[in-house]
Amino acid sequence: MRNHFLWSRHTALLVACLGLASCASTGPNSAAAKPVLYPNAAFNRVGEAQAQHEVATCQSRASAAGLRAEENSQVAQRAGEGAAVAGVASAVGALVFGRGAEGMLRSGLGGAAIGGAAGATQAAVRGGRPSSVYRSYVQRCLAERGFDVIGWN
Repeated sequence: MRNHFLWSRHTALLVACLGLASCASTGPNSAAAKPVLYPNAAFNRVGEAQAQHEVATCQSRASAAGLRAEENSQVAQRAGEGAAVAGVASAVGALVFGRGAEGMLRSGLGGAAIGGAAGATQAAVRGGRPSSVYRSYVQRCLAERGFDVIGWN
């Protein structure tokens, strides 16, 4: 019963940290942001649906040119690093304090869950920053089509 309780706490912590990471990876300063168009003559002429199609086309062109919306997508890499470091450190700590093989395994798994969540959260907050080159490319593409980008959301 105690093992189940520990595993449940670690799982809940992991889910909470990943939830925070997903919140941190949205908004105008995230790589997932989309251009906001000013309703100028070109926008009014084609309408909202066609304007959004033009946005998607320009984003596709940027991707085809080898540009990425984020400067570095390292969530998975940082999660793996965090899991490895915290898992090993927890297991070694359990071994040093004489908790035996079962305690070492439990501590290692718990540390890996916590370290993985911490690594993913850190990468979501620090990594995945929007690429200014990608945004400039999309904005120029839209400007050539007569649209005016007033920001990203």
